[in-house]
Amino acid sequence: MATATRHRTPPEAPRNGRTGRRVRTRNTRRPAYGAGIGAALWLLVVCVPLYYLVATSLRGPGDYMSQGPLSLPQSLTLDNYRNVFEVGFLGFLANSLIVAFGAILLVLLVAVPAAFAIVRSRSRAVRVSFLLFLLGLAVPAQAVIIPIYLIITRLHLYDSLPAIILPTAAFTLPISIIVLTSSLRDVPGELYEAMALDGAATWQVFLRLVLPLSRPGVVTVAIFVGLNAWNNFIFPLVLTQSASNRVLPLGLWAFQTQYGTDVPGLMAAVVLSTIPILALYLFGRRHLLSGLAAGFGK
Repeated sequence: MATATRHRTPPEAPRNGRTGRRVRTRNTRRPAYGAGIGAALWLLVVCVPLYYLVATSLRGPGDYMSQGPLSLPQSLTLDNYRNVFEVGFLGFLANSLIVAFGAILLVLLVAVPAAFAIVRSRSRAVRVSFLLFLLGLAVPAQAVIIPIYLIITRLHLYDSLPAIILPTAAFTLPISIIVLTSSLRDVPGELYEAMALDGAATWQVFLRLVLPLSRPGVVTVAIFVGLNAWNNFIFPLVLTQSASNRVLPLGLWAFQTQYGTDVPGLMAAVVLSTIPILALYLFGRRHLLSGLAAGFGK
């Protein structure tokens, strides 16, 4: 009688270090349709105002009034940009640049040494000073505008650019110290101790260690203070009066009259006024992100 012989297949050789088990691979990467739709909507939200801003600045006032604000321009013109320069745009731009750079310089001169002292000092007076700086976050500018006006007039600074620089720097100082303190706390303590063992003085540690390593925080603070100084409206409105000390937010009022507003001219002025601050943001956006994220992991 013939016997049927069964041939068993040998077990599969181990693959990838796993014995006798079939490895299933799944493609876990799936298209993120939700994120794509959200990104497209966000891009639309950003692009529509930019289109309206640029397109309106290139239209004539008659075309804007007859065709409507959201219609496609029938013809393009640069007359609005020429009118912007004729009303003194360069003077407004120069004043805004002086105010922005003055506030940035003043804040960095105070905030960087203050943050260094807060991080490295164990003095009670330093901790109390840090708490006083934090209290400044709870004071809105509108609530203290009258005392600020009285102080500026007593200092004989009314209707001058320092009258805008000083309160702008004061109100951006608390958040600047917080950002720089978080940035300096990321510096390992061993570096401070190594420089101290090498005989470095405090000012040498500040110049050779603190300033180079706190560059992301410094750039973040500079951009933050510059944006606040550039867009500030209440301090120039209350603390200045003459046209020679007028900054860009007040200069935009030149396109508003008793009987209406020159919208195409106003949009042209807005386009030109955004170019310097947009360039500042593009220059330091990488340091801005790293500076804002400093200290979040602790």
